[in-house]
Amino acid sequence: MSEPIVFFNRHTGVVERERIYGEGPLRWVYETAVGRLALWALVRRGVFSRWFGWRMRGGGSRWRVGEFVREFGLDAGEFERGVGEFVSFDDFFSRKLRPGARLVEGGGDVAVFPADGRHLGFEDVSRVGGIYAKGQVFDLGALLGDGELAERYRRGAVVCSRLCPVDYHRFHFPVGGRPAGRRLLNGWLYSVSPVALRRNVAWLWENKRCCVSVDAGAWGVVTVVVIGATNVGSMTFTFREGEVVEKGAEMGFFGFGGSFMVTLFEPGRIALAGDLVRESAAGRELYVRMGGELGRLACAG
Repeated sequence: MSEPIVFFNRHTGVVERERIYGEGPLRWVYETAVGRLALWALVRRGVFSRWFGWRMRGGGSRWRVGEFVREFGLDAGEFERGVGEFVSFDDFFSRKLRPGARLVEGGGDVAVFPADGRHLGFEDVSRVGGIYAKGQVFDLGALLGDGELAERYRRGAVVCSRLCPVDYHRFHFPVGGRPAGRRLLNGWLYSVSPVALRRNVAWLWENKRCCVSVDAGAWGVVTVVVIGATNVGSMTFTFREGEVVEKGAEMGFFGFGGSFMVTLFEPGRIALAGDLVRESAAGRELYVRMGGELGRLACAG
């Protein structure tokens, strides 16, 4: 029997089992020999995600919205628009929330999670013994595509944020500051579900991704890597390069599918939240919504 995916929910205080959208096909692709042939030949390729995205943008997909909301118990009261107002499933997927639906916690000495999701956090990336499986470590140079930038974070903190299809899919700045331009690194579109990442975490830095660095004062330079995945060929950014942003301000949004973000802090800048450190050390993700406390400032620079 396939190993279930569980996480600790900060908001409920209990361990929960993840309900995986499209679990059958996902496990077939990543856990069977025939499925892995399909993965290599088609599923990881941009053309597959563009085709699926085209289907989800069509008006014929809007019937999926109400069914999806009911099946996964989403709180429609959070949505800026009513369930019947979305013109397609992709339109629903990249939905905005009503004002006040997400609280951005703390003051200037608190960093927040950039997205709703299941998170792992480590205060020294060079000492991590395993990401999603023992022995799997980060290759910062490959992830960032920049050896000099990777050296900046070699002993720094890393926070991984995994978004499922059921999540709110707009992403935000974890700290305030002045963002530089985004840098695109093209790649494949593998799944970012633990079903896939337990087999090979390197798919994170083989996927299409964008890097955004923020000059954040006492926080130093904070870099966010926004990673696409199967059925997520599109990452749309809504901030303006060089324009100062507040903590929690919208950075952009994903098109349909599961998605992933990696947030990097320079050494000694942040003390990660206790429950994030505890659950990550146990090999279990922590579920927190966007705006929840990620950590506190540890150094004034």
